[in-house]
Amino acid sequence: MYVRVLTDVVGIHKEFTYSVPQRWQDDPRLRVGSIVRVTLHGRRVRGWITEVSVEAPAGVEPAPLAKLASLGPAPELLELSKWAAWRWAGHRVHFLRTASPPRMVDALAPREASRLVFSGDFADLFEGEGRTLCSSPSNDPLPVAIAAAACGQALILVPDQLRADDLARRLCQAGVWAVRHPDRWAAAAAGATVVGTLSAAWAPAPELAAVLVIDEHDEAFRSGSAPTWSGRDVVCERARRAGVPCVLVSPSPSLEALRAAPVLRLTGTAQRHGWAGVQVVDRRTEDATRAGLYSSELVRVLRSGKQVACVLNRLGRALLLACRLCGELAVCSECGAAMRQDDAGVLVCRTGAHSRPVICASCGSTAMKNLRVGIKRVCEELEALVKEPVGEVTASGYQGPATARVVVGTEAVLHLGRPFDVVAFLEFDQELLAPRFRAREQAMALVLRAARVVGPRSSGGQILIQTRLPDDPVIQAAYQHDPRLLARAERDRRKELSFPPYGAMAAVSGAAGDEYMQTLGNPAALRIAKDSSGVYYLRAANYEVLCDELERVQRPAGRLRIDVDPIRAI
Repeated sequence: MYVRVLTDVVGIHKEFTYSVPQRWQDDPRLRVGSIVRVTLHGRRVRGWITEVSVEAPAGVEPAPLAKLASLGPAPELLELSKWAAWRWAGHRVHFLRTASPPRMVDALAPREASRLVFSGDFADLFEGEGRTLCSSPSNDPLPVAIAAAACGQALILVPDQLRADDLARRLCQAGVWAVRHPDRWAAAAAGATVVGTLSAAWAPAPELAAVLVIDEHDEAFRSGSAPTWSGRDVVCERARRAGVPCVLVSPSPSLEALRAAPVLRLTGTAQRHGWAGVQVVDRRTEDATRAGLYSSELVRVLRSGKQVACVLNRLGRALLLACRLCGELAVCSECGAAMRQDDAGVLVCRTGAHSRPVICASCGSTAMKNLRVGIKRVCEELEALVKEPVGEVTASGYQGPATARVVVGTEAVLHLGRPFDVVAFLEFDQELLAPRFRAREQAMALVLRAARVVGPRSSGGQILIQTRLPDDPVIQAAYQHDPRLLARAERDRRKELSFPPYGAMAAVSGAAGDEYMQTLGNPAALRIAKDSSGVYYLRAANYEVLCDELERVQRPAGRLRIDVDPIRAI
């Protein structure tokens, strides 16, 4: 008996033929998708069986399999990996690694009987091909998850691990045979409902009956490393191939979700009651009397005794300074870049190559005013304002008292895992005006995360947004609790500019990017531009055209990143 094997080596796309030792030919683990060890160029590597009972190459006696290691991805996932490799310009190996069990599996888990008693809530969501459900930020996902599990084996994606753990536990309490991916891979392969984060998009589901994605707008469903695949799009394709309903749930559905399936909205009352109260502070009316980040309304909230989280996506202490005497900006005399003040009180060039004391290069004054503060400086100023210790949060971690009433940080503060009464966005315009075509969607995602942190308006949850753009669709959608306002504005703008999902885009970067683009050439179906940082942006009418063009080019040696549908693209 001979089998075909795809080796777990990224640079090798070819499949190889191996012989099966006699003692393994009746082993139930020997099937398409099984994980084996093979000898390749003198060393043992992992691989996946892609075909069994094949013919041996003429005139060649294939080497035997070295080890029959474990059960692996189902045949349908091997086929799906081909599509994913085309869709995100990657290699099948990356996806099969995610689809494989975290440890060796010799047999499936014993099957458990479901004790679910289903009341029928949300049953209509899973009729036909599925729906996009527009919920509110504080809506409990459990009823929808139970409706999915009532269909049979369900595949449920949740953005973060804590919520996935909680949902899996509550489903079990409701009588559903539910497991967390990837810890219970063998149980999922036996037919249990699967709950997990991004990687669960590739979980085994031999009896798949329904797919559910909670907070489908969340960027956590995008892989940060290349290939930059989307878990939402993978499970949508799985549902389409299996012919089962796929339901996408979000308080503010993405344009991709709105195009994917008919939209079902909660009643107006249920929608509004699930949102936090939103207060918009128009800084244009305060600039004449109050400078800086601290409006009178923000000061009132900070001194109210409530638990307050302040969000400012700017690291450091002072990012832009000017002389108090002559008004000259602090710029590097060598390269002309703006200089920031580091923790040691020294002016440092943004390139990191030059530094000098805090002295004006024009008039020699040491009196400087801070035009753009970072969170370290804000933390110091808030401590002086509220006269108590203030916590500081960045992606690097938390600093300050564990029980600090006021906490300031980047958006990492919204992932701290503790409740707050108020979330205050100190400079929301920075999010709205970010040089990215998805900036508004990403700004709205921050508001939704904040709404979930503070809870609904009925329990006192409040979001305070400081802005000079109060009429922006994001602000109005949040204030009126109506995400349709944002969707309409973004739909019209993206259609006009042919941005995704009304067009296709990819970003090519890395040391081998120039060589790759030379090989690609200038096909008529693509529009190609290069930015100042050396990143190439490729745009096409749709992903069929774009991905076909990317697939035909052989990759050069060297570091290369191809980001299809980049979420942070300019």
